[in-house]
Amino acid sequence: MLKEFGTQLRLSVVFTVLFTVLTGLAYPGLVTAVGGVLFHHQATGSFITVDGKCVGSELIGQVFDQPKYFWSRPSATSPNAYNAASSSGSNLGPTNPVLLDAVRDRVTALQSADPHNNLPIPMDLVTTSASGLDPHISPEAAQYQAARVARARGLNPTLVENLVQSHLEGRLWGFLGEPRVNVLKLNLALDNLSHDAKP
Repeated sequence: MLKEFGTQLRLSVVFTVLFTVLTGLAYPGLVTAVGGVLFHHQATGSFITVDGKCVGSELIGQVFDQPKYFWSRPSATSPNAYNAASSSGSNLGPTNPVLLDAVRDRVTALQSADPHNNLPIPMDLVTTSASGLDPHISPEAAQYQAARVARARGLNPTLVENLVQSHLEGRLWGFLGEPRVNVLKLNLALDNLSHDAKP
C-alpha cells in the first residue's frame, strides 16, 4: 500500500513539474518568440509613434474631450479611463439608476458640444464596453461627431466626412466583427491636415 502510494506521489510530482515546464514556460515562450518574429508590431503593443514619440496604441483607447477631436467610447476602468491594468466594464444592469444617470450625463455632454446636431446619438458614444479599452467607435459614432469636429477646426465638413470614410476598417476577413474607426488614427490624421484644406 505504501509502495503504491509512493509511486503515485512520484508520478504526480513528475507530471506536475513536466506540465508546468511545458505549459507554463515552453509553450508561452514559443508563442511569444514566434509572435515577436511574425507579428512584431502587434506583439510589442501596436504602438503608434509620431516624430519618434509614442502617442498611443492601436489597441487601447484614450481620452479625447476637446471639440476639435473625435471622442472615444466611454471607459469604466479605474482609477482612470482606458487603464489597461484594470480592464473591465461597468457591470451595471440596464435598469441600474447609476448606469441610467451616466448615460444621461454623456448624452447631455454630446448635445452641449454640438447643440444643432439632430442625428440620433449612437449607443457606443454613451455606453462602455466590456473591456473599457475600446480604441474604435462605430462609423455612425464618427459621422455623428464629424460636423462638430469640422466646425471646431474651421474645416469643410465634407473633408472631415471623407477622412472618416478613409479610416473605416471593415470586418476582419470580410465577415468577423463590425465596421469600425480607430479614434487615435483618425485624430492623428486630423492633426496632419494642412491649413490649405480649410475653406
